[in-house]
Amino acid sequence: MKTIVFSTHKFEEPYLVKANDGKHQLKLLESRLTQETAILATGSKAVSLFTGDDASAHILEKFNAFGVKYIALRSAGFNHVNLAKAAELDMKVARVPAYSPYAIAEHTMALILALNRKLIKAHNRVRDRNFSLNGLTGFDLNGKTVGVIGTGKIGSVLVKILNGFGCKILVQDVIVDENLINSYNVIYTNCETICKQSDIISLHVPLTSSTKHLIDAKHISLMKQGVMLINTSRGGLVDTKAVIEGLKTKKIGYFGIDVYEEEEGLFFEDHSDDILQDDVIARLMTFNNVLITSHQAFLTETALTNIAETTIYNPDCFEKGKVSGNEVS
Repeated sequence: MKTIVFSTHKFEEPYLVKANDGKHQLKLLESRLTQETAILATGSKAVSLFTGDDASAHILEKFNAFGVKYIALRSAGFNHVNLAKAAELDMKVARVPAYSPYAIAEHTMALILALNRKLIKAHNRVRDRNFSLNGLTGFDLNGKTVGVIGTGKIGSVLVKILNGFGCKILVQDVIVDENLINSYNVIYTNCETICKQSDIISLHVPLTSSTKHLIDAKHISLMKQGVMLINTSRGGLVDTKAVIEGLKTKKIGYFGIDVYEEEEGLFFEDHSDDILQDDVIARLMTFNNVLITSHQAFLTETALTNIAETTIYNPDCFEKGKVSGNEVS
């Protein structure tokens, strides 16, 4: 099957080629899918999209005119695809539902530890031959209360890790996981209670109309003074401007993110020679208690292998008329 792969990054290319093993006619493009680049899919039966690609209604209509019938996502999330329009056009969409929950959960823990023990500041200080410890004081994670919002695959792995650190764990999810209660003594509660009682809060829920800006000025006002807030899930879960106000008042003592609401066209690209146009993230970068990584939590060998294999498996199933179990439309 002729397949155009948009937003191909150097870090994933060898994994895709190996997983494909000559099965499909892959054309790997660095270009992100936009109104202007959609025409590159002309003559292809399938396209593969990454998180920053724009699969809005108008672009899907263009795809349909070009003969595209299938969309293979290289992500678990699919909020960048207009599923209603895809269904209307009888266009099938499949995702990679799980590639490595350990990769995301471990990166979340890395952000927590780096912020707490001020590792970036310490590293930069030593590189300047400054070996002073002033201003580097952290806190013991043992005994701290951590709120995990979302106990799916990733949230559950994080709970296991936090339990190993001796944390008291509060969680919220629409589905109660009895195994987490029995194995790690988690306490299921609501978002308000988590905000009021947690020393650290980590987000692991999908972005929906009900979770958009879940962390807003109201919820921030309920939080402990100096709380640590971590988001490795979806940028839109957090009202970033409200977080900036929280950082300015020191209500939020630490903020770690791997995702950002306006990351499209920003993350995954080298803008080192550009003037940064996003005033919000520019303001975030001025705080020394903020740690930003550019959507790299998934970036492990295991995850890249699993993503590539599932990305190729989905077109295999499309071509053979099989149900992959990964369809979202």
